[in-house]
Amino acid sequence: MRHGNIAWLWSITAALAGFLFGFDTAVISGAEQAVQRLWQMDDALHGLAISSALWGTVIGAVTGSIPSDRYGRRPTLVAIGVLYTVSAIGSALAWDPLSFMVFRFLGGLGIGMSSIATPAYISEIAPAEKRGRLVALFQFNIVAGILVAFVSNWLLGGLSENDWRYMLGVETLPAVLYLVAAGYIPESPRWLAVNRGRVEEARDILRRSDAANADAVLADVSAEQPRIPLSEFLSRRFRRPITLAFLIAFFNQLSGINAIIYFAPRIFEMAGTGQRGALSATVGIGVTNLVFTFVGIALIDRMGRRALMLVGSFGYLVSLGAVAWGFATEHYGPVPAFILLFIAAHAVGQGTVIWVYISEIFPNAARARGQALGSTTHWVLAAMLTLVMPGLLSSLAPATIFLAFFAMMVLQLLFVLTLMVETRGRSLESVSHELERS
Repeated sequence: MRHGNIAWLWSITAALAGFLFGFDTAVISGAEQAVQRLWQMDDALHGLAISSALWGTVIGAVTGSIPSDRYGRRPTLVAIGVLYTVSAIGSALAWDPLSFMVFRFLGGLGIGMSSIATPAYISEIAPAEKRGRLVALFQFNIVAGILVAFVSNWLLGGLSENDWRYMLGVETLPAVLYLVAAGYIPESPRWLAVNRGRVEEARDILRRSDAANADAVLADVSAEQPRIPLSEFLSRRFRRPITLAFLIAFFNQLSGINAIIYFAPRIFEMAGTGQRGALSATVGIGVTNLVFTFVGIALIDRMGRRALMLVGSFGYLVSLGAVAWGFATEHYGPVPAFILLFIAAHAVGQGTVIWVYISEIFPNAARARGQALGSTTHWVLAAMLTLVMPGLLSSLAPATIFLAFFAMMVLQLLFVLTLMVETRGRSLESVSHELERS
């Protein structure tokens, strides 16, 4: 198999963790109202139950760098498949709110760990000129999983009074398929060289995926220290990449993306679509997300990360402003269209860029910790928003909520214009060296 093709094959296999990430994230939208009715949960308990996966994601993000650094990227990816499988089966069979939350929490652990291990793995096997597209396959699979979850919910909705169990349980099939596939990819060559000193084994893997640059990469890697202590990671040396990772993750969630995906049916119902129409409208979200993520992947290595973030930021401002206006003036007709514009803006900008960018700005020995920092920021905010959204939707006007997201995107635009550094087409080592010096 040609070198470029093997890099794609390994990347696609690892990125399948993103499909489960997206499916697990979105599938709950079709079940959240059913479980609230079944177990008669108030808003507080309901918010906790629906956000339980996200709190698992937070723990997975905080701790995911440990197995990724200690045991390797590949064993971590396999463990993620186990977590998704157990979570899917257990969530479908849950017998009370506590068991539901425990199994959803396990799936969240898988999501958090995959948001660290998968981008790190792909960035470490990918040629520099293809790295943006290959790492962005993770995001493409996330949105593909979201779309399939929405379609699955729509098809299974109304099947029986326990249709939500089928919605959650169907994830078992792709989880098992991913678990098997993850056993056939090699370890990250950069991890082998930096963490284990197995340079020749790393060279062999790199020559299969990036033959032209294998020796140069290993020459740069050999100059790096094998492990960076936490105290050094938090020192002034890494202030710039830490700031960039934190802010891009912060603004990702303060756009409102997860709040909209998780509660999409409820938001569409508030705009007057009706329950069945709301479920079908969420399929439109999934299709839009997938199509424009594909556009972002096609452009990320041509236009660059910063340009896509600018396009996305302007799209956010137009769409969020219009949705807020629609709810404020009770002109609900255009609201679904502008929700889809919001999804498109996110897919082209933040959605495509976030995991690529965070995986590029830290040195090899600190990459998993850097991913953990960005991922933890992302998921803590996602969990907090999901926890409070039922209460906010009950107590605040939708226009107020969308105006708050609009204000955050004004700040994101300023971040992109003033702080964001372009990484397109550069080696991982050259990017990290520049940011450490600045």
